[in-house]
Amino acid sequence: MSLRVLKAGLLDTVQDLGRVGYAHLGIHRAGAADSLAAQIANIVIGNAPGAALIEMHFPAPTLQFKQDTLFALGGADFDARLEGKAIPVWTPVRVAAGSVLTFRKRLQGMRCYLAVQGGLQTAPWLDSRSTSLAAAVGGWHGRALRADDRLPLIAATDFSAPENAILPWRVNIRDAYPAAPVLRYLAGPEYDLLDTAAQQLLESADWRVGPQSNRMACALVGPPLELPAPFELVSSAVQPGLLQLLPGGDLLALLADCQTTGGYPRIAQVLQADLPALAQMQPGTSFRLARVPLETATAAAQAQRAWLRRLRHACAYRLAKESGGKIQVTG
Repeated sequence: MSLRVLKAGLLDTVQDLGRVGYAHLGIHRAGAADSLAAQIANIVIGNAPGAALIEMHFPAPTLQFKQDTLFALGGADFDARLEGKAIPVWTPVRVAAGSVLTFRKRLQGMRCYLAVQGGLQTAPWLDSRSTSLAAAVGGWHGRALRADDRLPLIAATDFSAPENAILPWRVNIRDAYPAAPVLRYLAGPEYDLLDTAAQQLLESADWRVGPQSNRMACALVGPPLELPAPFELVSSAVQPGLLQLLPGGDLLALLADCQTTGGYPRIAQVLQADLPALAQMQPGTSFRLARVPLETATAAAQAQRAWLRRLRHACAYRLAKESGGKIQVTG
């Protein structure tokens, strides 16, 4: 039981929700850059939200299913085709053994997630199956996928699929991602190093995702933010979503593969609830920043978790009905 890579994409890696609790040892979290999309893709087919799946960038890979199963795509829309038939994101799909999945073009977003029923059975490292490219561990041999890789699947429900079929429901993500291109943030530990003019500029300026962006960080293009006086910071803890101020006045937004410590001023922290939206922004995408109080950040995180819980209940009901009770939600 496996998923075969017929043709590799630009950067395809096995990810889950990352390895937690090892930052004090200098081991970064890794995991899906858009953790929300990864969780939704898993939930749609009855997996635990943190099951291992494939994170893809465009150009995306060509994949062949070696068994009958159920899968779902989440996040970016890469115009997927299953044996030539269009496959939407956020929708469970029944697939017959031997079928080939391709991606034609990027229509929206930056990262697409492929979840397969049961999840990927790669070897865990430090309680996670996520790929750490920097350390070359985790995921699939610690590296990006290559042609002819065969990813083993965890044994799941015996869900016979004599033919491919798109199941008759789709997740409405309207309330899952910010409707407007505004990312909310909390003031960082060194926020007060900015003078009043620089603080105002942080919120009034239009920011763009720069071309030099990857899973480690987004380089933000906008007006330089200058400190009134030079400042040297002892390396301190950092995490995904943190906005660092570089010596030249540019901003760097850290993402899933960021280091565990850094020496640049920590100006702001993008809300965890808004971080998935940042991870899906293509180079050139414009957005604004808006400071909010801690109470807003807490409420946003709670609302996102509650939305995911409701989604799990709804999908569990639909899957049980569609499969005659064979598919049960895991995790």
